[in-house]
Amino acid sequence: VFGWPTRPSWLFRLNQGLHVGLGLVLIPVVLAKLWSVAPKLFAWPPARSVAEILERLSLALLVGGILFEIVTGVLNIQYDYIFGFSFYTAHYYGAWVFLAGFAVHVAIKLPTLVRALRSRSLREELRTPLSRTEPEPPDPDGLVSVAPAPPTLSRRGLLGVVGGGSLLLGTLAVGQTVDTLRPLAVLAPRGRFYGDGPNEFQVNRTAESAGIESAGTGPGWRLALTGGSAPRELTRADLLALPQHTAVLPIACVEGWSTTQTWTGVRLRDLARMAGAAAPGSAFVQSLEEGGAFNHATLARNQVLDPDSLLALRVNDADLSLDHGFPARVIVPALPGVHNTKWVRSIEFRSA
Repeated sequence: VFGWPTRPSWLFRLNQGLHVGLGLVLIPVVLAKLWSVAPKLFAWPPARSVAEILERLSLALLVGGILFEIVTGVLNIQYDYIFGFSFYTAHYYGAWVFLAGFAVHVAIKLPTLVRALRSRSLREELRTPLSRTEPEPPDPDGLVSVAPAPPTLSRRGLLGVVGGGSLLLGTLAVGQTVDTLRPLAVLAPRGRFYGDGPNEFQVNRTAESAGIESAGTGPGWRLALTGGSAPRELTRADLLALPQHTAVLPIACVEGWSTTQTWTGVRLRDLARMAGAAAPGSAFVQSLEEGGAFNHATLARNQVLDPDSLLALRVNDADLSLDHGFPARVIVPALPGVHNTKWVRSIEFRSA
């Protein structure tokens, strides 16, 4: 169990918002870089020495890794799972492949990098207009054409195009993380406004898609509390009769969207105490959903005992809707959205 900290409550919102936002911002940068070194990528023969073989291998990891991360990341944001593998696992290991390639490439190219940066002034390059822009002289790496055409774009113009593209994508992405900028997120599936009702906010997995039916969440529903010295079952009426706590907490998902709502329910630590497990080491939460990778979650000790960690029964002064987890769902500060289990069936409090 990874004890992801619960404070500040917006930590995962910030983490994932930056992760997705920066990933989108870097797309124009990566494309511009690949365009600038395209001749080198397709050079033949690809290598003439052991050092060049290592360089080519690092390039394969670097270019392949970053393109894989961008493509799978964008598809995940758009909920287009056209690949036949787990996004989470593949994206994680793809990042390590990219980092390995990046580290080797920087180590090999560091002298060239330092020499190039020292050879000219960035300020002077940014001041040079198109009329005074001259083609690069032929270089030993073969990146410059032996007969270049007249320049059609200055270096500062290229930086402006790339920077403008990054700024545009960043602006369109930030709206799905910052509530007040929601109208800007025109390309994000979960970026739009859903209405003014208490339950009209983003839903990643609906009750229908999870196979949840009203019959299973009606008066016959029971919450099972196990793992302690006093296991018991509670109805929703029993839970509503317990001391209620209200917390304003964000919920954030790996696709980058997040939203802040006002949640009301029973503290998880109070339920643990009621079940005879006043100091649990963790809690295993099971959903009514049958099957699926996220029909359960394990909460670490700090997540169970946080004063704002709730088994939520209401949101924004209204009962949870079925799509938002009725009759009860978990909401924990700074916890990834997929682990805030909906349609809770049971909670098993486990010892350390």
